[in-house]
Amino acid sequence: MENNHEKAVTSIEWRGDHVRILDQTFLPSRTVYSDIRDVGRMWEAIKKLRVRGAPAIGIAAAYGLYLGIRDLPENSYPSFEIEVKRISDYLNSARPTAVNLSWAVQRIQHTIHAHRDEPIQVIKDRVLKTAQTIHEEDKRVCKSIGLNGVDLIPKNARILTHCNTGGLATGQYGTALSVIYHAHVAKKNIHVWVDETRPLLQGARLTAWELMRAEIPMKLVTDSMAGHLMQSGKVDLVIVGTDRVAANGDMANKIGTYSLAVLASYHNIPFYVATPASTIDLNIADGTLIPIEERDSKEITSFGSAEVAPSRVEVYNPAFDVTPSSLITAYVTEKGIVKPDYTENLSKLFG
Repeated sequence: MENNHEKAVTSIEWRGDHVRILDQTFLPSRTVYSDIRDVGRMWEAIKKLRVRGAPAIGIAAAYGLYLGIRDLPENSYPSFEIEVKRISDYLNSARPTAVNLSWAVQRIQHTIHAHRDEPIQVIKDRVLKTAQTIHEEDKRVCKSIGLNGVDLIPKNARILTHCNTGGLATGQYGTALSVIYHAHVAKKNIHVWVDETRPLLQGARLTAWELMRAEIPMKLVTDSMAGHLMQSGKVDLVIVGTDRVAANGDMANKIGTYSLAVLASYHNIPFYVATPASTIDLNIADGTLIPIEERDSKEITSFGSAEVAPSRVEVYNPAFDVTPSSLITAYVTEKGIVKPDYTENLSKLFG
């Protein structure tokens, strides 16, 4: 049983004086690790999806903020605080949809403010400790999500998942993939349908890689095959992750998730969302207020180095869509399973 847990991927780690990430832009053909020693490189790594997945982005941002402040002058707290704000805003600009990024940065800011009367070097040390704590907490949270979700998975279940929600996207284990990992360890005899997840193929490149590494039975399908699979009776449940959950239970996830939720509802298939508390944003009333990141048109017009669309074609490339709470069967969290009414129950658990 433990062998499967040991195969859970770790995509980010603190290496004494710098961060090492598994650069996901090279997967699955190459396993490349990159050492990040300054906040500019961390911003670029987040922006360019070298590190990705809402929880992992939060961890990276926490370490990035430390890298940004560790060499700042220590003679004046007011000027130090101004620089902290500037670096925080810079990191927050990398990707707007995943709330974990701003959550982690804000948590570091709270640490700094709480210790404002201490020497600045002591504050810097506390910031690093807080970043490491965020990282370790995420590992424990993801394991709890997986264990809490196992009871939702029937024996011999055929599970459809979208994008990548494993160790590559978190501190360890994952969110939706953590449920899948732990169901596999519990000998539920599961099979996973993996959406390729256009346009950046996080399912094909990353989820398939993680599941094969863990020896979990799976097959890769194109996004457009999901309806056919459900219509053919080959899907028992859908489980996905999320980048932000609003107070009413609406949630943003990788583009294409809303389509799956509509299809699942039509075919009376449970649609589950796995999320840590850090992804729940009770300050946003509903999904219409979630900012949706738009990305470079080349992600759609190119496939690797090959052009697959006419030059100068106009492109719309939102990275996320919003699934309304009415289509979500339940949330799987580190504190247990949350069912409707989400406005009441999310607030009760995480308010």
